[in-house]
Amino acid sequence: MHGEKLDEDQVLLAVEVFRMLADPTRVQLLWALIGRELSVNELAAQVGKPGPAVSQHLAKLRLGRLVQTRRDGTSVYYRITNEHIEQLIVDAVFNAEHASVDIPVHHRPGAAFPDAPGAPSSSGPVTR
Repeated sequence: MHGEKLDEDQVLLAVEVFRMLADPTRVQLLWALIGRELSVNELAAQVGKPGPAVSQHLAKLRLGRLVQTRRDGTSVYYRITNEHIEQLIVDAVFNAEHASVDIPVHHRPGAAFPDAPGAPSSSGPVTR
């Protein structure tokens, strides 16, 4: 599969994913959702942004198919759509860590998945 020319539609969809990720609030929201689902109010508190702003970002992430919702009564809960989006966020954050410190936290002994709220344990699919 690698090395083959990509289908143009697939390339455009991949570019759209990166466009959705080109916003600090959206990256924070997706990081907060790793391994769990949260409501708008919980996410707003987690990222320190007003609920209406968080709702707008979540709507864009939902349109971009990066998050899904689940309704429970009057509450709506958000979660990352699939493990590929989750892995993309983890890799982006870990890559940024490589650019900012000599020994990234995720490479230190015993640090399977630092600072990720609701993150999977060291046996989870997105550990390094």
